[in-house]
Amino acid sequence: MDVVIYHNPACGTSRNTLALIRHVGIEPHVIEYLKTPPSHAMILGLIKRMGVPLRSLLREKGTPFAELGLGDPDLTDDQLLDAIEAHPILLNRPIVVSPLGVKLCRPSEAVLDLWPSEGLKPFSKEDGEIVIDAEGRRVR
Repeated sequence: MDVVIYHNPACGTSRNTLALIRHVGIEPHVIEYLKTPPSHAMILGLIKRMGVPLRSLLREKGTPFAELGLGDPDLTDDQLLDAIEAHPILLNRPIVVSPLGVKLCRPSEAVLDLWPSEGLKPFSKEDGEIVIDAEGRRVR
């Protein structure tokens, strides 16, 4: 299965998502989006496939969101895309692309919605939280 993750290695949720993808036996294409930001067209394609507005992908915490006035509802998607291009940290993460869909994987276990869940092995997050129990069932 061809899978892409827009990843920030400094983010625990992104690290846990990447670990879950690998745990199910998939080696994804990892795009560290802070080093290689997606183009305007790519971001627009992702939100179209997710069926969400661009604003839903904006990250506020730990970003210049407030300083840039991005909460202003009158800003256009083009203005928001320009802000993301200038400050890629504004793009929430991790975003995972698979043949079964595209999803912002917050929380990290949301990534499990992107492939069949049969035959899963137990998995815990970095902090010890159990995501897949000993019987191979999702805990949430």
